Amino acid sequence: MPAFASLKKSGRPMPVDMKGPTQVAQTIIDLVGKNHPVISEMRIQGPGFIMCKISPLYLQGHIDTIMCTKSLPKPPQVGPQQTCLVDFSSPNIAKEMHVGHLRSTIIGESVCRILEYVGFKVERVNHVGDWGTQFGMLIQFLKEKYPDFKNSMPNITDLTGFYKAAKERFDEDAVFKKLAQLNVVKLQSGDVECLEIWKILCDVSRLEYQKIYDRLDVTIEEYGESFYNDKIPPVIEEFEKAGTLSIEEGGAKCVFVDKFKVPLMLQKSDGGYGYDSTDMAALKYRLHTVNAMRIVAITDFTQGDHFTMCNQAARDIGWVDKGQKLQHIGFGTVQGEDGKRFKTRSGVTVRLVDLLDEAVDRMEASLNERIEQGKANISPDEVHGVAEAIGYGAVKYFDLRRNPTSNYKFSYDAMLDTKGNTAVYLLYARVRFESIMNKAKAEYSIDVEELIKSGEKIVIGHEAERNLALQIQSFADVLDLTLDDLLPYHICDYVYDLSIAGSNFVTQCRVMGSPEMKSRLMLCYVTAMAMQQCFELLGIREVKRI
Repeated sequence: MPAFASLKKSGRPMPVDMKGPTQVAQTIIDLVGKNHPVISEMRIQGPGFIMCKISPLYLQGHIDTIMCTKSLPKPPQVGPQQTCLVDFSSPNIAKEMHVGHLRSTIIGESVCRILEYVGFKVERVNHVGDWGTQFGMLIQFLKEKYPDFKNSMPNITDLTGFYKAAKERFDEDAVFKKLAQLNVVKLQSGDVECLEIWKILCDVSRLEYQKIYDRLDVTIEEYGESFYNDKIPPVIEEFEKAGTLSIEEGGAKCVFVDKFKVPLMLQKSDGGYGYDSTDMAALKYRLHTVNAMRIVAITDFTQGDHFTMCNQAARDIGWVDKGQKLQHIGFGTVQGEDGKRFKTRSGVTVRLVDLLDEAVDRMEASLNERIEQGKANISPDEVHGVAEAIGYGAVKYFDLRRNPTSNYKFSYDAMLDTKGNTAVYLLYARVRFESIMNKAKAEYSIDVEELIKSGEKIVIGHEAERNLALQIQSFADVLDLTLDDLLPYHICDYVYDLSIAGSNFVTQCRVMGSPEMKSRLMLCYVTAMAMQQCFELLGIREVKRI
């Protein structure tokens, strides 16, 4: 239709029979011809749309390549020299990780896996809050409550309780508050005792965080706010020399960015540093020391303006000098069934460890019930390991399958549903293909791996086979789309559509004992492999049997 409109506007003479879009469409079809290597059929639909059908032989070639190389197609690699830095998770020292850290942690891990898959060298950065005024309060509380901390390490693994008790003292006791404020100055000046206590708090916190990261298969390297402390003064000096530093009333040193009335405060009026100071120093370090070509920060969406200002200030001063890409992925709130921020019945923020435990416990109960009913292919000894894989995978997928900018209601029942767009359904769907291949080996002595080695080819005939092959080979397009915005829900949509196409295939096409058995077994193999690759990108563990 646009082509016909362009022809009319061009003023060139038109063939007598070129009276509308359908004639243009027919001309295109005639010129493509019947022996095209990719298109097997073309037809006009509606007022001028051309519907194309992909050739089964073309699809077969793609699927055979995937099967033989055991690798899904990828966009062109970015090259081993390109570094991408992903800033994610970022809890605060002396505070337990809670449900608010869930999204940043699992989105960040998936983003890293996607970037690594296509060839980026990825720096996985945990920008923990390990520096600031709250440490004066925590240091004073530890000194008073555990005076012998040097010889006897205190048991402060209940970080939330420890922090809460220190905060109560800070709010209620003026003397304590004054000593806490003096501790901040001492800490920032390098006082030995304060640094020692600070290190204890950091070490205890790290041990607790690592337990969560191990359970979620998250790999991350800590670069806390303290790491950038000595890098802040040179950044302030650089803005000063550039003439873009503004001294505000009281002596605060600020940088104004276009379209924002509130500036970035690089130094407070009392000479201290804050959030803006640290993030600008971190940005300079990442751009010019790490030499990252793409920097992705993953935080709550409310910090969007802050990162927009930081990134623009970096561009204004000339730090973004090699075409680097600066990106912020902001995520919405995890809500309870009532539509409010997800909390316990008593109104306390849900600890991340409790959320994970609950998911595993529920999945374990479900699996034990299936064993009792004779519906499971695992032994009681395997239940806990499988429950962890499915439970953690369910938590991740329930979050990742959405656009992160949206809020969502957290529901264990919906998350662990065996039907619909859930990790549980997808893992079961993949296990179904594994089961078919295992049955072929046990009952027909056909090993799919041996079939592939022998050079056997897949033949695509049935429409359900064709649709499945088309879905498998579209992976590169989906990955290309994902690399643009780095939102994992594209991969989730793909693997869900793949599972639907796979389910239709095994429902409509008999595999066991059919004349096409060998070809269809290999198609099962490629489908299971494609699903597993998606699970790996999403950080979901493999399950062979359920």
